[in-house]
Amino acid sequence: MTEFWESSFVENQMMWGFEPSDSAILTKDFFLEKGVKDLLIPGIGYGRNAKVFIDNGINVTGIEISKTAIELARQSGLDFPIFHGSVTDMPFDQKQYDGIFCYALLHLLNHRDREKFIRDCYHQLKPNGYMVFTTISKDAPMYGKGIQLDKDYFQIREGVKMFFYDSDSIRQEFGDYGLLEISEIVEPHKNKENKPPFTFLMIKCQKQ
Repeated sequence: MTEFWESSFVENQMMWGFEPSDSAILTKDFFLEKGVKDLLIPGIGYGRNAKVFIDNGINVTGIEISKTAIELARQSGLDFPIFHGSVTDMPFDQKQYDGIFCYALLHLLNHRDREKFIRDCYHQLKPNGYMVFTTISKDAPMYGKGIQLDKDYFQIREGVKMFFYDSDSIRQEFGDYGLLEISEIVEPHKNKENKPPFTFLMIKCQKQ
């Protein structure tokens, strides 16, 4: 899996560009409203979604499996702590955070790893802390494409497996973890206007 992420990273970088996602911008506003000061971003990539938080006075810690991504983040002048490793190996520290933001990662995990990841994120929240996940929706045009591996779980192409969420599966997986809100967000390709947008679901939770 690590080799796949390294080999495909440049391609993904070009796909997403360097502007923050709309999800990150909305989450930044939400976190500022809630007074979030310390933020964990699992799957931080090369940091395109980190700067919008840092620029607004939020301390960021990242987790990233790709050494290439971490190197690019450093080359861009981002010097916050980044743990090198897989989110399936969380926790990397014993710190509890005010907030956790995870963009376009959860759906790439299998059922067992999703369960552990959600639980680990929840455990690393301070009491009353918030976590926000953006994940692929069953309304995305790629739903049902490729090889079906399980219910709503498909191998889209070699090395890429995705679980597609709806409100029912979100309630099932997040029901014990302070689920507050589910909303749809359509994420454009900001550097490739001719590519169709992604249909995502934003999941907000608060630690009770």
